[in-house]
Amino acid sequence: MGRLADKNILIAGGNSGIGLAAAQEFEREGARVAICGLNERTLMSSDILMRTHRRVRPRRRKMIQTKFLITGATGSTGGYTVRQLLEKNQAVRVLAHRSDERSEQLQKVGAEVVFGDFLDFDAVRAALNGVQRAYFCYPLSPGLVQATAQFAQAAKEAGVEVIVNMSQKSARSDAKSEAARQHWLSERVFDWSGVPAVHLRPTFFAEWLLNLAPMIRQGRMPVPLGSTGRHAPVAAEDQARLIVGILQNPGPHMGKTYPLFGPVELTQPEIAAVVGKVLGKEVKYENVPIETFAELRSGRSNQPRRTAQGSLLIRRHLIQGGPDRICQ
Repeated sequence: MGRLADKNILIAGGNSGIGLAAAQEFEREGARVAICGLNERTLMSSDILMRTHRRVRPRRRKMIQTKFLITGATGSTGGYTVRQLLEKNQAVRVLAHRSDERSEQLQKVGAEVVFGDFLDFDAVRAALNGVQRAYFCYPLSPGLVQATAQFAQAAKEAGVEVIVNMSQKSARSDAKSEAARQHWLSERVFDWSGVPAVHLRPTFFAEWLLNLAPMIRQGRMPVPLGSTGRHAPVAAEDQARLIVGILQNPGPHMGKTYPLFGPVELTQPEIAAVVGKVLGKEVKYENVPIETFAELRSGRSNQPRRTAQGSLLIRRHLIQGGPDRICQ
């Protein structure tokens, strides 16, 4: 009679390794041993289980569907990301700034929509609760580093597996543009947080040409950018395909930084020529001061104030960054 006679012992992971060795030792000391494990095949072939003559049907683990939090979902990359994930029957939660037609449309297509501000820590915590993977896309406004720190901390508390971070092409520590430096600092905050992150650094969005639509209809493309700087515009829908791919299979991408750009580099006059060719009319490039550009943009009655401010900030950033550096 062993020292553990009449004792009942349960060993988790008892079908292999240390768990199996412990189960065998307890059995030699006279205990009644029960083992459990995740691998049904090796569990059922265990010599200990064979000797007990009592098999308990392994309990199948309930599969928990991965939930994605998408921020900036009423914008370009976020909106496409939400729809592409929903097309793949994924569970999507959206953090929207306020209720409007855009957020209502996201609800109609199947997204769970919650409301809050990036700078409201409690709102961000609530949005990330129960989420496994997230897309962080901060609007063109001040407060990026604070919002990043709060998002990273809330993600860490929630056990988020990965964050895809929308940065910009010219993000670097020595950038002349404060916006670019803020994006570089935002990347570092995510890196320090311990939550795996993937940084995306896109160039100028192709969709931004739509901001010039009223002027283009008049045959003009006035921009505060020189004629020699070149960039390869990239479409938001294409960026969303990459974002979705990373969110669904983050393993190979964690800790990496990806520059994003389109297939062809063009100058501003060349872009004007392409636009004109597509529209079947002449569109002339005009290099205008940023103050003039701001006045032209503020005349658009259907443009949200926040978007107008963001556009002005980014154009100032482009000028500060130099004619050869075009970014988001």
